Amino acid sequence: MDVPSTRLFLALWPDPAIRHALRERRDAWDWPRGATPVHTDKLHLTLHFLGEVPSARVAELQRGFVVPFTPFTLSIGVPKLWPHGVAVLEPHEQPPELLELHANLSSALVALGLQPEARSYKPHVTLARRANHAVVPSEAEPLIWKIDGYALVESKPGNGGGYTVLQNYP
Repeated sequence: MDVPSTRLFLALWPDPAIRHALRERRDAWDWPRGATPVHTDKLHLTLHFLGEVPSARVAELQRGFVVPFTPFTLSIGVPKLWPHGVAVLEPHEQPPELLELHANLSSALVALGLQPEARSYKPHVTLARRANHAVVPSEAEPLIWKIDGYALVESKPGNGGGYTVLQNYP
């Protein structure tokens, strides 16, 4: 019998004003045929991708991701086209509070018996996939995002699947 599972990630979750500004940045790109822009309600900055976890553990995980947190400001807006056609906005710099939050959540993952991703952390907001040959727009004014918390988010499977914030922190 299959154990029910839930697909989870930890993220900086934008408020409506930041989400609107991210949408405007996404829409400033000239997407080639076949590109898949990220739907507006899915724009976010991932802290950790957890993948599929047993659904029975969700409440435990919600409690386990309470970590020390210091609010900070993130200046984001460097447009880049990564390998494999992933179009992103990167921060202008990585504030120490962001890196500390990432590290604290890595420790929480380990304490909960989960494995953080092995690759180095590259904070970004994904704007589109399959965007090979997109013309990268020139950098606009920095988007100043005041970070006062983070979220545990469920990703529903399938093409029409959405995201549901399960827990806001702190």
